[in-house]
Amino acid sequence: MGKKLEFITPELKEFIENQKIFFVGTAAETGRVNVSPKGTDSFRVIDDNKIIWLNLTGSGNETAAHLLKDNRMTIMFCAFKGKPLILRLYGNAKIYHRRDPGYEKYIGLFPVNTGARQIIEMEIDLVQTSCGFAVPFMDFKEERQNLNSWSIKQGEEGIKNYWQEKNTRSLDGFETGI
Repeated sequence: MGKKLEFITPELKEFIENQKIFFVGTAAETGRVNVSPKGTDSFRVIDDNKIIWLNLTGSGNETAAHLLKDNRMTIMFCAFKGKPLILRLYGNAKIYHRRDPGYEKYIGLFPVNTGARQIIEMEIDLVQTSCGFAVPFMDFKEERQNLNSWSIKQGEEGIKNYWQEKNTRSLDGFETGI
């Protein structure tokens, strides 16, 4: 059954590297709780207690707004094939925008993506596994190319304009740092 750990083990790192989707949960002290699915090649384990992920342009920017208010974050992975497992990473996160040195430090770890918006770095203080016995089996077919194709079509200026129009405030009106 479930375990609580202080760090990501080599086996859990391998599990993470084989996943095609993860879920990010954040919340400010008030307002809505946000849970976002994330995909593509956008997640890296830096060490046993630090991860980063590339936050791509989307219709909202809830994670960024929430982290500016309260830096708690939970990331969840589920095994949709093979041995059942749910893995949660708990910790505190910070956002690096394109203008920040932290963004430059990490961006080279990811494939080039015109829609790259921010990099999130999380210091992990708890790793939890649970059984995942009720998580269904699902087959991975392929990555969707829609977001990357759209981003390329928009170009750098178009993306920046989109951020100003859609990504500067959360659903609850909180600033996102863009």
